[in-house]
Amino acid sequence: MPEQPLSDRLEELEKAVRRAAEVIAMLRREREQLQAKLGAGESDRAELARLRQERKDVLSQVNVMLKEMERLQL
Repeated sequence: MPEQPLSDRLEELEKAVRRAAEVIAMLRREREQLQAKLGAGESDRAELARLRQERKDVLSQVNVMLKEMERLQL
């Protein structure tokens, strides 16, 4: 098998480097999109926790009111 001329080999390497740079750029964009989704998910989880606590507080207040109403009827 004959040796490739140095200029051909260099051209192949440059193409490989360009492809690698394109893949890296694509992966970085993908990572940024995933990080944005993760941030949104964390925000949703925080809101869910807040709403659950609010529901517990409301239920507690309703229980207090029901007990007070029951006491007043006796």
